[in-house]
Amino acid sequence: MGHGRPRAGARPARLPGPHHHPRITAATNKAESCNGFSKWLGFGGVPAENDPEEQEKLIKFNTLPANLVVFQNALDVSDVVRQLVAEGWGITADQLGQIAPYLRAHISRFGAYATDDLHRQPDPFDPLLKEADFTDAELAA
Repeated sequence: MGHGRPRAGARPARLPGPHHHPRITAATNKAESCNGFSKWLGFGGVPAENDPEEQEKLIKFNTLPANLVVFQNALDVSDVVRQLVAEGWGITADQLGQIAPYLRAHISRFGAYATDDLHRQPDPFDPLLKEADFTDAELAA
């Protein structure tokens, strides 16, 4: 008897098998992309002290602007997709799934920002991409 030890070659049920590795890698890459984007966008650097409260505050204050920029990027991508569909391009869910919301090229972190246009109301948010073809979408389990 092995007294609770797994037999040779057996793996515990809670560990994913090799067929899960691509999904795990994809999820890890998404998380790392998000963390890298947040770090790139963030201000303040590293707290001078190893104070958990200050570290948590820094993370929260850097996460909010990163989430706002990701949301704006998603809105901008949605607008471009709608324009492409209106021009006759066929856009699939697989193609949309290849676009990451961590776009940076258009961001001027330390640039000049106009504040004289703040009175303008933004267009209403439309979360649906009815124009895109999702019939071939393979849903993640």
